Parts: sequence; C-alpha cells; structure tokens
Amino acid sequence: MTFYRPLASAFIGLTVSLMAGSALADSSVSLRILETTDIHGHLVNYDYYRDAASQTVGLAKDATLIKQAREEADNAILIDNGDLIQGNPLGDYMAKRHGLKKGEIHPVYKAMNLMDYDVGNVGNHEFNYGLTFLGNAIAGANFPYVNANIFIDDGDNNPDNDKPYFTPYQMLKRDLVDKDGKKHPITIGVIGFAPPQIMQWDKANLEGHVITKDIVDMAQKYVPEMRAKGADIVVAVAHSGMSTQTRHGMDENATYYLSKVKGIDAILFGHAHSVFPSDKFADIDGVDLTKGTINGVAAVMPGFWGSHVGVIDLSLSVKDDGKWSVTDSLSEAEPIYHREGRDVVSLVDADPEILKAVETEHKATIEYMREGVGTTESSINSFFALVADDPSIQIVTNAQTWYLKKILSGTEYDGLPILSAGAPFKAGGRGGPDYYTDIPAGKIALKNVADLYVYPNTVRAVLLTGDQVREWLEMSAGQFNQIDPDSSEEQMLINEDFPTYNFDVIDGVTYEIDVTQPARYSKEGEVVNKDAHRIVDLKFGGKPIDGDQKFVVATNNYRASGGGHFPGLDGSTIIVDAPDENRTVLANYIMDEKTIDPKADGNWHLAPVGNASKVTFVTSPKASDAANAPSHISFVGETAEGFAQYVLTSVK
Repeated sequence: MTFYRPLASAFIGLTVSLMAGSALADSSVSLRILETTDIHGHLVNYDYYRDAASQTVGLAKDATLIKQAREEADNAILIDNGDLIQGNPLGDYMAKRHGLKKGEIHPVYKAMNLMDYDVGNVGNHEFNYGLTFLGNAIAGANFPYVNANIFIDDGDNNPDNDKPYFTPYQMLKRDLVDKDGKKHPITIGVIGFAPPQIMQWDKANLEGHVITKDIVDMAQKYVPEMRAKGADIVVAVAHSGMSTQTRHGMDENATYYLSKVKGIDAILFGHAHSVFPSDKFADIDGVDLTKGTINGVAAVMPGFWGSHVGVIDLSLSVKDDGKWSVTDSLSEAEPIYHREGRDVVSLVDADPEILKAVETEHKATIEYMREGVGTTESSINSFFALVADDPSIQIVTNAQTWYLKKILSGTEYDGLPILSAGAPFKAGGRGGPDYYTDIPAGKIALKNVADLYVYPNTVRAVLLTGDQVREWLEMSAGQFNQIDPDSSEEQMLINEDFPTYNFDVIDGVTYEIDVTQPARYSKEGEVVNKDAHRIVDLKFGGKPIDGDQKFVVATNNYRASGGGHFPGLDGSTIIVDAPDENRTVLANYIMDEKTIDPKADGNWHLAPVGNASKVTFVTSPKASDAANAPSHISFVGETAEGFAQYVLTSVK
C-alpha cells in the first residue's frame, strides 16, 4: 500500500514552481486530512449475519491504514463523517438490548478514542435511536462534534434567533512542520452538515426537538464567519452525496453545490456509500478524477463500513504576513481489500488494540444474534430478488400484513384492502458477490431476521389510491435498464445506479414490469418519460385495479416519509405511525407461526422482452444451487468481480 506523499516528489516541484519569484512566500508545508465515514457499527472485521470473519469491513482495519498514513505524513488530522453508531447488529445490540447509561462509553468510541480523532460529524442514522441515546453516546467521545444545519426547535417560527443544536464548527489550533522542521501555527476550521431529510426519516425522534436547514445556505452563512474568526483553511465535512441536478434547497445530496461555496478548501463527504474519486463520477462537469477535486476543491468519499480511508493531501504555502493558501492537492480513497474474481484479498490486518477494546461488546453481539425465534421448512435467499418474485421479500411483506390487520382492527380503516411493500436489502451491487441473504432451512435466529431486514426502520401504513399504487411501482421499476426488444447484443438488465432497497415489491396486487419501456421516473423521483408505463396488467383481486379505490399499504418510516423520492410518499399519507420496528414485527410473526414455509407467491414478473436474446444480470455464485432459481434463466459464467452471470432465456 502506498499513500501519496505531498512535497516529497511531484508536489514539491509544483509548489516550488508556483512560488518562484514571490518575495512573500517563505515556507511551504503539507497537511494530510484523513476521513472515515459510514462505518455503521462495523468495528470488527466480522459479518454478524454470516457469523464469520469478513475482510471487507471494519474500523479496526481502517485503524491500521490510518497509522500508516500518519507515519508517511509530517502533519495529519483525522475526521469521522457520521453514520457511525447504527447499521449493523452491534449497533442494535447496544441500543436495543444492552442500552447505554449516562457516562458509559459506547464501543465505537472505545475504538475511536484510541485512534485519536480530531473531529466528528453526525450523519442521518445517528438519530435512529433517539436524541437521548445519541447524546449519551457522543458524550463518550474524546473529540468534539460539529454540525451547522441542525437547530433547536424553539417553536417561535423566527429563523433569526435559531440556536444550533450542535456546535456548528471547530477551530483546530495546530503547529504544522515544514520540510526543514520549522513549525508554523495554523487554524483549521472544520464545519459539518447532515441531510435535512432527517426530519422526515426520524420524525418520531426529532419532531418538536430540532429543525434542519439547507446545507449550502448554512455553509454560506458560517464559512465567512469562520474566516473572520481566523480560520486559515476550511474543511467541510458533509454527510451528503453528490448530485448535479438543479438545486432546489434542502437537498439531500448537496456536495456538488457545496464545492462552489467560496472559502472552502477541502470537502469530506459520504452518505452515498460510494467512492470518490472513481470512474462513477467521470461525466460530471468540474470533476477532476486525477487530482480528486470538485470544481477545484479537494474532495474525497471513502466508501462504507470501513471499506476505505479517505486521504486528502494539501500543499500549503504560508506568507510573511502569516496568511495561508492551498497551492495544490491530491485525493484518494485507500481500500482495505480488493477482489480477484470471487476471492477477497485483504490489503491490511485489523489493529489488535482496537479488537481488544471492543471484544466484550463484539462477543455479546454474536451471542445475541444466535438467539432462535423459529423454524423455516425451506431456504430463504435473495439471489433472484431483482428478476423474479422472491421469498426473502415475501416473508417480510407477509409479516407486515399480519401486523397491520391487528393494528387496523376496529378502526375506521378496518375492511380496506391491505397491501404490503418490501425490498431486497441485500442483493449484491457494491456489497459484492457475498452480499445476499442466504438462510438455510432449519432454525431461524435473530441474525437471520436482521439479515432479512437490515435497517432498524419502524412500521408505517399509508392510505393511497390505486393510481398512487401504480406510480409507486413505476418509481420502483427504475431498477431496470431499458431493453431493446430487437437487439441480439448483450444488454444488462439491472441499473446499478438504482439502489436495490428502492426496488419495492408490493404484495396484494399482481403486475408485470415491461423493461422494453423507458423508466418513467429518475432515481430522484422526477418524471423523465411522462408517456412511459413499465407497470402493465396491474390487478387487484384478479381485476384491473381501480384508480380511485383506497388501499392501505404497509411500509416503513423511511419510505412513508419521503425516503427514495417516491411519488405520493411525503409523510402526508401516513395513517399508522407504529412504534415497532419492521424486523421486530418479522421476528414476532415467525415466533407466532413457529414454523414457516416462505415461498414467493409470484405476484409479479417481467413482461416479454421480444427478440432480445442476451439480456443478462449477475448474482451470487451460490445461486446455481438454489431451489428457487427461476426457470427462465441460464448460467453464462463468472465475472471478474466474482459474480455469477445469467441470461434470461424465456421471457419472450
């Protein structure tokens, strides 16, 4: 593994040439900024769902990279960018089973305090367990937290006197050492942001307590203030992805427009579970993948679950009057592993000190996840969830329907038809060829329930018309690329830019998906082909659905409150705001049934694709042994990334 070494090779030549002839310039120094983000409770290199070690996750592996990165740099700071305490069974164990008393140190901070972080920023998932739990958790951090767009809800509707809930920014006083060993005092301003949508996604935890404001607006407010108070450079830490769509305000993915705010020298971003710089961003105006900049601003996004460490190397010049400027930069996301076919090659060992620090909670989580809840007569997997109706979704939608029937009994909605929406949370993609649900027949433990329903969402029910149900499914059908029915060339079926957790299957109706039509919606929920209709033959009770008929649809708080940008789902149609988590409902359903046989009911399928003869998709290499393999597919071979590739054979 090799990190870039500013001022040691290419950078020093560049810096000297830029500064040649300047009587004001008396020294040049480097600053390395390191980022972790979207750890989601993955402290140990362990997969609690498979109950086995994993080489693709773990802050303990990041810790080793970070030590190496610091050894290579004269000056370095380390920042975390949120989504830290939630997202895997260890996070749930701490919040739901163990609890966290005031003064107790959460295991994420047992680890991070050893790593000597400088600053932390909150992400959206920090709020999943409520403000009290979050407050108790971050109180154990030996480093400060920042956020500039979450404010106390004072209830007076006067934005001019709103007070920040967190400290908006920190001013880090440091001495940077130049190549000759001379020290130079510098003030590094660090400001943080979270998605404004937390007010929708965690309404039950946040309403009446906090409000959110636009990321870019708050940057424009606070960055000049930071400069006026003496910040020599400014680092923006945005728990926000990057989109170049027209800015509307209160945008979830605001990083691109944040890069245009004057006075920001570096951006650490996250939330999107992606890597920057990478080819995914090659077509965006203003992006330089070679240097890792966005509109000239150094930037990095280091994946998720500890898969990468973000590294930004800034080359700085300090003038006689003490003023600093960034003369050059280089960014990369340094990985902890790479793949050779289906094999995972570890690039770094886990730090033993970190493993020891969290050993107690790690072992307790394993035991927690091994607790049994019932039995399944057949295996449950998500290998084919994107191409055919699927048992891993079916069991979830069955449980939600079971729950809602009890909730609605005796209410004004009793007697209305209940539909149930579910999605494949684990269906490969960026998670790799092992990232699928795969539960053998036999005992079902809590780890299997959490494997079927990864997120700690809570149950919601929405009241919709038949037309709104159709549009929901149209948005969901963005999962697929458009297929040319007359082409004999290979065509990839799955749109890899569309998150699989947004591919909602709605049980209780039947339908086909015509992938020869263009997608009606973009993944941001905008109508892009108003005359397109991929959802065909939509029926309820064996008859074409009535567009005006009322339906109750079971879903989760994320979707019902606007998560995923689905039409008709903005929080206003919620009729059941349940306190129970979806996966708790699933566990209770299995315990009530005792023995289940979760076969898919086949309520949806792909419509014929004409004469297209090479429509392909990829899945787990274990799929060939699955009993639920659809009859209309045929194995092609294995991809370089270790996936198994299949071709549709009989969707004609």
